[in-house]
Amino acid sequence: MRVLVTGAGGMVGRKLTERLASDGTLRGETITELDLHDIVAMEAPSMPGVAVRTHVGDLAEAGAAARLAASRPDVVFHLASIVSGEAEADFDLGYRVNLDGTRALFDALRLAGHGPRVVFTSSISVFGAPFPEVIADDFHATPLTSYGTQKVMSEALLADYTRRGFFDGVGIRLPTICVRPGRPNRAASGFFSGIIREPLNGKPAILPVPRSVVHTHASPRSAVGFLLRAAEIDGEAVGPRRNLNMPGVGVSVAEQIEALGRIAGPEAVGLIREEPDETIWAIVKNWPTRFDARRARELGFVAETDFDAIIRAYIEDELAGKIA
Repeated sequence: MRVLVTGAGGMVGRKLTERLASDGTLRGETITELDLHDIVAMEAPSMPGVAVRTHVGDLAEAGAAARLAASRPDVVFHLASIVSGEAEADFDLGYRVNLDGTRALFDALRLAGHGPRVVFTSSISVFGAPFPEVIADDFHATPLTSYGTQKVMSEALLADYTRRGFFDGVGIRLPTICVRPGRPNRAASGFFSGIIREPLNGKPAILPVPRSVVHTHASPRSAVGFLLRAAEIDGEAVGPRRNLNMPGVGVSVAEQIEALGRIAGPEAVGLIREEPDETIWAIVKNWPTRFDARRARELGFVAETDFDAIIRAYIEDELAGKIA
């Protein structure tokens, strides 16, 4: 079993790599080779007996994707992208990384000719307003951000390359992954994690949007589970519609804060300061809210069922079970 992970230095990429190293297997087979790629240097996991290689560079550069495809990986996890806020702020960079890099990788795998399973991390940002109260699996993808546009174009490539038999692709539309550990990034959705993470660490947090905003979330644990399930699932069961809405917890920001209060108390809630940000609001107000995700659930994808569980997962995984 040869595995390639792009975007391996990111938060989800690191957690996926840790899980692969811990399990030592994928799709019932022992992992023998693991290639990790990112634009920044990363630390390789300890996997005795496994050929672990790290690659640093721009996936959109000529020849970069071909070098990764040369190892003929059996499973490819394509996580590499820049986040929503950065893609909106820098039009050229967003298309270079999120679309050109994806096309380069897909084409390199096509030319390698061995037909691997490709798991692509898309996003619920492929959908744009106006929305029904609950978004069904057949709701049309009409993004209202550059990031969402780049993702939906990559989804179309994934479906077409799969239809042509170049590889066997599965796209997973991730909800907002929360609570993200570490420092804030430039994602417009970053505050969803920040209003939980910072108070749990005894730090102030900024809320830039109204408390009435409703959004769907899943934990980093669930994100890794989605990826592994997408790697192992029977492509015939997925059918020709290769991009799936992932399950998650649909809650308002107010409900997020209520969950924080139940778990960490009023002192934690008191660390949240409301400061409207029109730039972030212009992006977030066009994002989807709640999802049905029936197809994914029937295909065995699993997520949390309430926001309290998402907060507890962060406390257990990142804070050793202790609140500041």
